[in-house]
Amino acid sequence: MEKQNPNFIRKFTDKLFGGLNMSWLSVILFAVGTAILSAVFLTVPIFFKTSFMRMGETFEAWIFFAVIIMSNCKKPLESALKTFVFFLISQPLIYLFQVPFSDLGWGLFMYYKYWFIWTLFTFPMAFVGWFITKRNWISLLILSPVLAFLGYTALEAFRTCISSFPKMIVTGLFCVIQILFYVFAFLPKLPQRLIGAAIPIVTVAVIILIAPKVDLTANNILPGDPELTENSVISLDRAELAEVSLSSYEDDMITIHAHDFGTGIITINTDKTSYYYEMRIYYDSGIPRIDLRTIE
Repeated sequence: MEKQNPNFIRKFTDKLFGGLNMSWLSVILFAVGTAILSAVFLTVPIFFKTSFMRMGETFEAWIFFAVIIMSNCKKPLESALKTFVFFLISQPLIYLFQVPFSDLGWGLFMYYKYWFIWTLFTFPMAFVGWFITKRNWISLLILSPVLAFLGYTALEAFRTCISSFPKMIVTGLFCVIQILFYVFAFLPKLPQRLIGAAIPIVTVAVIILIAPKVDLTANNILPGDPELTENSVISLDRAELAEVSLSSYEDDMITIHAHDFGTGIITINTDKTSYYYEMRIYYDSGIPRIDLRTIE
């Protein structure tokens, strides 16, 4: 009698990435199911500004779904067609399911243009992506940008988690799990696995060491209705965080060019008085944001 493989992870990945019946009916049901789930995450308040809401906004979940479809197809053309149809059905349905619950109504579909463009790209991408099933050096080459992207997304998620725990921790862990799954499932040789694992690590290291932590310029209206004049002078106690300037003293608006995360005190001196504001630069749902609060 054949001895059963005791490796549960191997059994699971073999089933997920090659052992499923990816019929056309399965693709359609998969598309409708993921669209419903995304719409729920986007409309139910408990999911707002969480990792789950990102399913309807960013790529990491849809990469995972696409890899499942591609790896369960027999030929590259089948992979391209089924992945394309999956996105062609799921993405507009996400907006359709939200229409009754949104103040924008049918106006929501103005955001579909972005996803429709990516849907068109899924056909050639899935055609090439199917070759990850060869589980060789070509698989590593194809997976390299995916691994780098997931590493970058994980870094941004964990940065948010550090500043606003436990926000985005699910996104960070989900990206790390995807990296481990792809390396384990599609790169069978040790050198391939080592290089595959190194790609997201190197990506994260380069971003941390070379890329600026924040590169965000925003115009913020000052709270509290201060009385500013053309002679008003603005300053920030921590110049390493950002550059600040008065963009419109008549509209009480300042321009902030952020370089790093943290909290600083903005002082505005006028002819009559001084105003003080706490400026906070932080991550929220993977996006750098700036908040201002009046200091009495």
